[in-house]
Amino acid sequence: MGRDMVHGGELSERERQVLEAVIHSYVATAEPAGSRTLSRRFGLGISPATIRNTMSDLEEKGFLFHPHTSAGRIPTDKAYRTYVDSLIRVDPLSGEDRRRLEADIQGGGSAIETILRRAAQSLGVLTQELGVALGPRLDRATLRQVELVRVSSDRLLMVLSLSGGAVRTIFVEVPGIIADEALIGVTIVLNERLAGLTLDQVRTSLASRLRDVATTPEAAELLNIFVQEGEQVFGRAATDPLDTVVLGQPSLLADKPEFASGERLRQLIELTETRQQLGTLLGARSGGPGISITIGNEHGDPRLEPFTVVTAEYQVGSLSGVIGVIGPTRMPYDKVIALVEHTSRLVSDLLC
Repeated sequence: MGRDMVHGGELSERERQVLEAVIHSYVATAEPAGSRTLSRRFGLGISPATIRNTMSDLEEKGFLFHPHTSAGRIPTDKAYRTYVDSLIRVDPLSGEDRRRLEADIQGGGSAIETILRRAAQSLGVLTQELGVALGPRLDRATLRQVELVRVSSDRLLMVLSLSGGAVRTIFVEVPGIIADEALIGVTIVLNERLAGLTLDQVRTSLASRLRDVATTPEAAELLNIFVQEGEQVFGRAATDPLDTVVLGQPSLLADKPEFASGERLRQLIELTETRQQLGTLLGARSGGPGISITIGNEHGDPRLEPFTVVTAEYQVGSLSGVIGVIGPTRMPYDKVIALVEHTSRLVSDLLC
């Protein structure tokens, strides 16, 4: 689930039981777990004194942390990693959650952006974390249609309709007013020569495909602009992912104890407002099936240390993107994993 299982082998069976109990207690209450609380709530079959000694051993091994103001202990990032790698049990989603997800995601249009927006929003509400989704890189998307629209005397808008319902728009600078006949003629040529190719194929072979086209001098001048600048224009469309969608509102997290001071919530809001940074974070998680989980200091970025990111890849034909949640490291991982996995499958089914 994002990392090899490197910590579970350090623990005895008793330590594993106590560690799991501490995690469940802390996730549920946000309060440091004490030995008597664990003994009452979880029926571990051992005395509070034994639990206390075991917790002390776990603290020495780096799995628990002892706040100065409390007799109880809380899990570390290392504890959560061991939990998701070797202790967790993920149950299937309830029928109610399945029906709600399907109703929410299927209730809008069929375009990629619409489905991702609704999926991220629904996932955020159901997990009470921040739902996020990243549209797929489009280098392998198939070009269905090209349309040229005059915006001003020296500017055209090129509208690319792609496989999966995605649409990209790119401005193209031109030296002066292009006659309607020339626009129509060039649009026909672009569709005849480029439709059915992937954007990456268009980018790398555009010049040769537009060579020796019999057309009017004005249309030839416009085609020459695409020949000269096409690799850059189509390259931008191919390599930039669709806009990152962030719609599980950060306000959903405001009531969590981790955000009581406001500082961590401010960090998360700043992260979501910087679309490029968030897109880079999510884009790095694409490339393989299954759940990806990074916890706290595993991100390698101090700004992300208070958070866990749980994502899964979805498929749009030959394309892929990621969807998931961002929240504090204290989260109900079993529920979140089940919801993220099901949502990614549902999105893939709707976009296939």
